[in-house]
Amino acid sequence: MGNQAGQVTQPQQGATAASTGAINEQEIVAVQDIIRKLTAAYQQNILGQLEFINSIIISLLCEGHLLVESVPGLAKTRAVRVVAKVLNARFHRVQFTPDLLPSDIVGTQIYNQNTGEFKTEFGPIFTNLLLADEINRAPAKVQSAMLEAMAERQLSIAGETFELPRPFIVMATQNPIEQEGTYELPEAQLDRFFMKHVMTYPTPAEEVQMLTLLQQSDDLNVAGTMQVEPDQIIQAQQLVGRVNVTDTLKGYITTIVAATRAPQNYGLADLANIIRLPLSPRATIGLMYASRAQAIIAGRNYATPEDVKQVAHRVLRHRVGIMFDAELSGVTSDSVIDRILQTIPAP
Repeated sequence: MGNQAGQVTQPQQGATAASTGAINEQEIVAVQDIIRKLTAAYQQNILGQLEFINSIIISLLCEGHLLVESVPGLAKTRAVRVVAKVLNARFHRVQFTPDLLPSDIVGTQIYNQNTGEFKTEFGPIFTNLLLADEINRAPAKVQSAMLEAMAERQLSIAGETFELPRPFIVMATQNPIEQEGTYELPEAQLDRFFMKHVMTYPTPAEEVQMLTLLQQSDDLNVAGTMQVEPDQIIQAQQLVGRVNVTDTLKGYITTIVAATRAPQNYGLADLANIIRLPLSPRATIGLMYASRAQAIIAGRNYATPEDVKQVAHRVLRHRVGIMFDAELSGVTSDSVIDRILQTIPAP
């Protein structure tokens, strides 16, 4: 499959783990130790936003890309830097701007006059954790390159294919569309994001604590005892594929998705004039895997309807397209998901 820019290990999220069978207590303890280290490091450096670290951990466990929407200045970059430091992983940040070129993130070939040969220079996307800052400010060609990387875990440079290091996760920030200079991401690219997390402003009390923390030190506080190797994350990802999901729970997940395609069949006829873009099968897979990861976080080897509900908004909100006139009336994808979860009975 071409040359390799980094070590290639296991397949991306959604693949079947190499080992099978029931997850034992020792395996759960090992994963929870990773979760504990990530959470502790996060809480020592970031105040509040606890659901954000949950979204990051779920994305890591499923090797899924995470889209974060918020206004600037809410410590998104700092949070991802903390995670990268705990994982002892390669981390790059790219600021997306309207003049960004695909070669700025992918890389290019440089001609060496001394040898008369071309040398491939890899771009910042060849990393374990990529923070794509303000991703919805970049032009279409850059988004096309990002889509290839996110979907295939590989990239083409001058006709040659290079595989990305593993794990490879894009954590992208997106400014609200109402802000000047922002664009709607293509629906195909949005669908490649495993989850979308919406960050809110901290409380006044949390901001006071933030000022105190910065007064003490602006450096990241990550102890050596919190270190986790990328291989441990890959092993944890394999474990998620073994979390038990009953046929009944699979039916519940598929019914939630189906309700966006034919809402009239599920007592939600009014949503037929609201939903512009129903959920894809990728949403079904994502909802199952995120539920499995949430179960592992809770210390269980089986998923429950409550796990599904806890992750549903983050997995589905960016995949449900809403009619323009409905948006003007204040309808959001989150409110549509609320209606579906309230109407579809949990097993």
